[in-house]
Amino acid sequence: MIRPILVLIAILCATPACAEDGYDLWLRYHRVETVYRTPVRTLVPNGTSPTVAAATSELERGLSGLTGRNIGIARNTGDGALVYGTPATSPLIARLAPQLATLGDEGYLIKTQGRVTIIAANSDAGVLYGAFAYLRAVQTRQDLVALDIASAPRLKVRILDHWDNLDRTQERGYAGFSIWDWHKMPDYMSPRYTDYARADASIGINGAVLNNVSANVNILTPLYLAKVKALADVFRPWHIKVYLAVKWSAPMELGGLKTADPLDPAVAAWWKAKADELYTYVPDFGGFLVKANSEGQPGPGDYHRTHADGANMLADALKPHGGIVMWRAFVYAAENPEDRAKQAYDEFVPLDGRFRDNVVVQAKNGAIDFQPREPFHPLFGALPHTNLFLEVQITKEYLGLATSLAYLAPLYEEVLHADTFAKGPGSTVTKVIDGALFGNALTGMAGVSNVGDDRNWTGSEFNQANWYAFGRLAWDPSLSSRAIAQEWARLTFSNDPRFVAPVVDMMLASREAVVDYMTPLGLHHLMATGHHYGPGPWVDDLKRPDWNPVYYHKADTNGLGFDRTVVTGSGATAQYAPPVAKMFENADTTPETMLLWFHHVPWTAKLKSGHTLWDELVVKYDEGVAATARARATWAAMKPYVDDERFEEEAAYLAIEEKEAHWWRDACLAYFETFSKLPFPAGHAPPPHGVAYYKAINFPFVPGH
Repeated sequence: MIRPILVLIAILCATPACAEDGYDLWLRYHRVETVYRTPVRTLVPNGTSPTVAAATSELERGLSGLTGRNIGIARNTGDGALVYGTPATSPLIARLAPQLATLGDEGYLIKTQGRVTIIAANSDAGVLYGAFAYLRAVQTRQDLVALDIASAPRLKVRILDHWDNLDRTQERGYAGFSIWDWHKMPDYMSPRYTDYARADASIGINGAVLNNVSANVNILTPLYLAKVKALADVFRPWHIKVYLAVKWSAPMELGGLKTADPLDPAVAAWWKAKADELYTYVPDFGGFLVKANSEGQPGPGDYHRTHADGANMLADALKPHGGIVMWRAFVYAAENPEDRAKQAYDEFVPLDGRFRDNVVVQAKNGAIDFQPREPFHPLFGALPHTNLFLEVQITKEYLGLATSLAYLAPLYEEVLHADTFAKGPGSTVTKVIDGALFGNALTGMAGVSNVGDDRNWTGSEFNQANWYAFGRLAWDPSLSSRAIAQEWARLTFSNDPRFVAPVVDMMLASREAVVDYMTPLGLHHLMATGHHYGPGPWVDDLKRPDWNPVYYHKADTNGLGFDRTVVTGSGATAQYAPPVAKMFENADTTPETMLLWFHHVPWTAKLKSGHTLWDELVVKYDEGVAATARARATWAAMKPYVDDERFEEEAAYLAIEEKEAHWWRDACLAYFETFSKLPFPAGHAPPPHGVAYYKAINFPFVPGH
């Protein structure tokens, strides 16, 4: 039961003046509108599982906070009752079985029948998701008198990948250290782990890879498996499975074998024994994530074996236990002279149909590396006989790290709605990953987590929106970026339309602003070395060609951009279905947002705006800077609706972003002007310094490096 003191706190925090630090995320449950009441007075749970108990604790907590009164538990259904359970646990809900028939194991119904509200599902997991959906409806002030909601996830596996190391550092983490305090586990389990699981469950996430894809083999030792078990036990009531990233050379490093050849019987036996051991710790373990033969990681290619050989060997070890293998398609090799954008397609398309049914190929949204904007990965639509997951980055490795405002739902939506034309018009990426296009049974979406041990979880309040948006889109890829932003803003800050409307507009403009002041018109990978913080378009001294920004923009006195056409370039356009390939092959039909991704364009070429390429480049950089100034002005006007702590933090971060946008604009244009030799268009000032000044700027200790 919720203690009366929590109700008192909710009443006291009914105004923006109450200090908040972001820990509560979108699960604040503050009674921000005192006139609002829910008709629910009592909870009537049906079922005794830990998951039903979790749903009950959340409903108690949420409704007591939102209404300012204690919400008790009753045995009988009366006026103001919220009844929840499954057909197997409730005669009332059994009557809804026909309506539940199409909602699967995780879907739910929420209905009002007279003065009774019902949350019905086929499983306790569905009940939990329904409980969170009901609380979301209350928080966002929906009409609770006539609720009739039916929802089920489009994707089966909705998973966060934590690039967390066992020493608690994070690769590309900008919110402090890892939340997993491995040293103290399993004897001390932080309450934060339960709150993490609550947050994931509230948006439909049902899996977590606990460790970095560049894995440390120690995660598979008994010392760490006991810690993994402890986390799995915390997560289980919230319907979240744990997964582990594994290192290909583990049989050699841990097992003393002389080889990790997937076709060697001793190697296969080692992995089978390790899988059997792992399931004694975690009976519902989800499976393995594998980064192999990429960026120096070992893999089956070291033994002249294919990715299918490696993935299938692991899949066979996991199959008896119901586990899956998520094999990352992010592979590229220094010794391969081919355009890096082509390498994953070249390696995986010949293997289509050769993977086990419990193997998933996990492809990034684009073929390079989580850039502010990329065309969709050509593997989507090219593997009709292979399970394929979409991998996106929630942490902002290439988008200003922690302090920039970059709401990423438009990026996710852009790729999900992209038409592959694999089976004609309408063959979207969503239909590839949800099984609708090719009939794949194993479907899913992965997001590289932005969660750390910062009190606000993600480094800034607005970074929380990207975690939230990932979960909501993984559940339902048809949701719009605007609808998700509206929902999140209401849950996280205020339902006041004077706050919601301008802040949502600010969020929706933010990702495009980042694109414009960093990599407009299809430019990509201009970031500084290693940490990817700040501009570095001049970098040309790294040992691998495709680690250097000059490899991607190819600026010279003639023009700018990477020629990927068949006629004169790398031929990457040919990896797309014919209608898409035809569009990208021609500079006149390529969307200008992708122009320099596919074409090397003369500086003086006229674009659709009537500007030359050079003038349009300058204009775009300036538009990005101007957008950051508008965001600051918008946020400044929101002070009456936000508590002081969160308001001041975001105001400071927006000021940082505007400063960095100027830095990006000035550094890139100073550099590119050395090739174009053209004057700046009227009304657009040249950078205040020459390119040597910007080259000298150095930040050696950037987080996440």
